[in-house]
Amino acid sequence: MFACRSATSIVMSALGVVRQSQCHLGRCLSTQTEGEVRIASILKEKFPQASSLKVVDISGGCGAMYEIHIESNEFKGKRTIQQHQLVNQALKEEIQGMHGLRIFTEIPKQ
Repeated sequence: MFACRSATSIVMSALGVVRQSQCHLGRCLSTQTEGEVRIASILKEKFPQASSLKVVDISGGCGAMYEIHIESNEFKGKRTIQQHQLVNQALKEEIQGMHGLRIFTEIPKQ
């Protein structure tokens, strides 16, 4: 019975760690940071044909590093490096205050 209680305590502790990692510094996964909203807005304006856009602050909410997934017909006929250069150019001002940026671009499948 003691071993069962210990195992239950470990599982409960692990669940607490998972919940805490999902809400880093009071930011739950279901909300967007100001930076995510700002970057998404810029990209929507620059790539109006984007069929999919996702911006995630992967720095824990402090705005130091973002991951961007964007799917747009505007990338058609361009190599991956050219697609990424377009995204970098669109975010030129914002990038200056970042430590890193992960970009994933795609052309919609038809």
